[in-house]
Amino acid sequence: MTAFKRLFRHVRFNRTVTLCAVTLVVLTLLSLLAPLLTSHSNVTADFANRLLPPTLADGHIFGTDELGRDLFVRTLYGVRVTLFVAVVASFVSLGVGVLYGAIAGYVGGRVDGFMMRIVDGLYALPFIFFVILLMVAFGRSMFLIFVAIGAINWLDMARIVRGQTMSLKQRGFVDAARLIGVSTSGIILRHITPNLLGVVFVYTTLAIPQAILMESFLSFLGLGIQEPQTSLGSLVNAGVDHMGSSSWLLVIPAVALALILLCFNFLGDGLRDMADPRGKT
Repeated sequence: MTAFKRLFRHVRFNRTVTLCAVTLVVLTLLSLLAPLLTSHSNVTADFANRLLPPTLADGHIFGTDELGRDLFVRTLYGVRVTLFVAVVASFVSLGVGVLYGAIAGYVGGRVDGFMMRIVDGLYALPFIFFVILLMVAFGRSMFLIFVAIGAINWLDMARIVRGQTMSLKQRGFVDAARLIGVSTSGIILRHITPNLLGVVFVYTTLAIPQAILMESFLSFLGLGIQEPQTSLGSLVNAGVDHMGSSSWLLVIPAVALALILLCFNFLGDGLRDMADPRGKT
């Protein structure tokens, strides 16, 4: 049984992991079904109802923003965009990091040294400088946010996969594959990578909160998601301007963002403990 299968075999016995997973699924479904849950628009301004506090009387359960837009539906759309950007960027970094780390760890020698020096050099590049450079060169777009976040996150993944690969290549099943003439690419793709899935999956659940924070940070600085689209980071940024008079504009998206981050962190920690019980204290 692979580490990946053993991991999911024990998920149902961990209440924290189960609760966090259910919470994330519910939030995802709510964000996807947002147009069906309310008649209010995400982008249409309604100046007659601007800055209304949360109330059940007129259907604005989270209140409205400075343009009269319903904060409930905007928060759901913000959850959708934040999760989409973070998950896609994380899986982009996953694909690059796993392949890069597996090649470096398996081939070893000068190739490994050269590839890891590239990683060290990219670590030295300031994240914000890299993002600003992309924005200046290509303009603002969601695709560039994927590139920017993925270009940073894959570095950690590559290092983790490299270390695991260096251990796996000493195992008997890899020696057997070499003896029967399996190519290097075949060993990496068919024998090394499947045995990395458990560790990679756990790390991905821990990397997604990092990607969410990066996206929120960029949106808070005005470099991320732009109107009429919205993310939780951009909602928090907009709420700061009304913190004194209309605190719900800041509190509600901030709570939603904190809830998502906590769920992913607890989910990742729980899965990590399941994958490596010896790491528990």
